[in-house]
Amino acid sequence: MDEHIVMVDSGTGLKLTEEQLDERSAVATVQLRRRGVRAGDTVLICLRVGPDLLVATDAVIAAGGVVWPLPVDLDEATLRDRIQESGARVMISNVPQALDAADESRVRIIMSIADLSDSHSYPTGR
Repeated sequence: MDEHIVMVDSGTGLKLTEEQLDERSAVATVQLRRRGVRAGDTVLICLRVGPDLLVATDAVIAAGGVVWPLPVDLDEATLRDRIQESGARVMISNVPQALDAADESRVRIIMSIADLSDSHSYPTGR
């Protein structure tokens, strides 16, 4: 059976197959639900374009959440404004300026992409 490639990471050249996306997204969806993401919840995602962004977005949608994307190249003040505007309590990011910008917001759970794949890790509580 031929593998169907859904994405090639432009930075690393690594390929993500449809099967890999489905597997990673299913695990990530379970992790989001375990941490309390429910239908209608807004989840901020600030990740570089690549497989991790695709998996996180797919997982939030599968969990019934609403994806609120944050471009990684925004300055901290703009990130802070957008985070406040979202009203979200969950953010998926590993971008330092986004993590700093979330300090004075409603965000209470910050997850990295590793948190979405490891069943033994827990988010940073705020």
